[in-house]
Formats: sequence, structure tokens, C-alpha cells
Amino acid sequence: MSLAFLLTTLVVVATPGTGAVYSIATGLSRGTKAGIVAAFGCTLGVIPHMVAAITGLAAILNASAIAFQTIKWLGVAYLLYLAWQTLRDKSMVDVDARTAPVSFWRVIRTAVSINLLNPKLTIFFFAFLPQFVPAGDPNSAWHMATLSLVFMTLTFVVFALYGVFAATMRNQVIRRPKVMAWLRRTFAATYLLFAGRLALETR
Repeated sequence: MSLAFLLTTLVVVATPGTGAVYSIATGLSRGTKAGIVAAFGCTLGVIPHMVAAITGLAAILNASAIAFQTIKWLGVAYLLYLAWQTLRDKSMVDVDARTAPVSFWRVIRTAVSINLLNPKLTIFFFAFLPQFVPAGDPNSAWHMATLSLVFMTLTFVVFALYGVFAATMRNQVIRRPKVMAWLRRTFAATYLLFAGRLALETR
């Protein structure tokens, strides 16, 4: 495994995206455990894209405009839903020590959906992984699987750190409703931004 792969993967994973934003929002609103669960859910959402890249399904997605557009617009719709829900449901980002623990299954479902409904992630795996697999490698599928697991591990670690860091800030904002209102609008605007960017994506 090359140093170039590790550094490139770290840069890609650390660059803030919808998964990072969701991990931060969850850690801030629900604490350390929920932030880590969100990171785990985002990591699980990578698996279908990894499998698609290894089995060649990404090539079909890349070649089929209908398949790509279908998944893309489902992703856009889901991000718009998250933006609306963030603005509507204050419990998503309002920090309150008395709030009942959020269902971890709900956190995981949302996190998985965020990554699952992103066709560019499949295309990314399809274009990214082969660059680090030696030409003519008879075990290329296993090699790609190994690299994918490393990618997923770094994804979980980085997103968990985002969530844990956000959780440490909870006490700073518990008694500041204006700050939480600003954060709620910021998270909603971020989801809208990602939705707009995804809507403009082409293969």
C-alpha cells in the first residue's frame, strides 16, 4: 500500500462533505456516542459504492444516463429533505441536556442514506481505486477490496473525530439559543448547498 494512496485518501476524507457535516451536527446536538454512530453510519454508506466499483457496476452507472440521473436526483431530494427537517425540527441541532437519547438506528439510517444516494461516490471509487492497483494484478479485486477497507477505516476515524470534537463544544452552546438558531440555519444552508452542487454534477 503506497503512501500516495494514504495521503490522497486522507485529503479526500478530511475535506468537509455531507457526511462530515452530519457527523458534526449529530455530535453537537446529541453528544459523543451519537457523533461516533453517525460516523459509523456514513462509513457503512460507502460499502455499496465499494462493491459497485469492484464488481464493475460503476461502469454501468457511468454509462447509463438514466441510472446516474435517477440516483442523483434522489440524493438531491434527500438533501433538500434534510435541510427542511433541520429547520423544522429544532431537536436535530438544539442542545439540551434533558433531551431523550436519539435512536441510534435513526442516526445510522440517515447517515447511510446520505452516502448511499450519491452517485459520484461510486464513480469516484471506480476512477480512484484502479490507480493504485498494479496493472495485470491477478488479485486486483482483492487488492481493491483492501484499499476500500482502508478508505472506510480512515472515513470512520476522521468523521468520528469531527463528531467527538463537535460534542466537546456542546457545553459552550447549551445556554445560547441564538447560537443554536444560527447553527441550525447554517446546517440547513449547507445541506442546500450540497444539494445544489449535486444537482449540477455530470458524469
